[in-house]
Amino acid sequence: MQQTMYSCVPSPFYERRYERFSIGHAATLTTVQPGLGSVSVRTCRMIDISRGGASFAVQTTIGLPQHYYLHIIGTSLRIGCAEVYRNGERIGVQFIKPIEQTLLREIIRQEFFTGQNAKAPKRR
Repeated sequence: MQQTMYSCVPSPFYERRYERFSIGHAATLTTVQPGLGSVSVRTCRMIDISRGGASFAVQTTIGLPQHYYLHIIGTSLRIGCAEVYRNGERIGVQFIKPIEQTLLREIIRQEFFTGQNAKAPKRR
């Protein structure tokens, strides 16, 4: 018998598609071990984000569970995440609860002003 990790109950949140925005922010992933045994934090680099999820790159996925908190540097919130896929060091997550449009605008605006995702100019 094959089990799936997704709920059979329909939910508009899981069926909704959000517009994705490329960003290059630094972020951290905070994991809590069962029974509050320990807390670990690792860094990551954001690739893109939407109201419902994000993708980012980590140095290693060894020991990383499938649920954790994402903290984008420059914001004040930790966002609960459930992992959707892992492809090498690239990870895609779905947020437990969609982030507010104002927070998404703040993240994108910060990206625009800091230029973290801008490509380096070509050298001659």
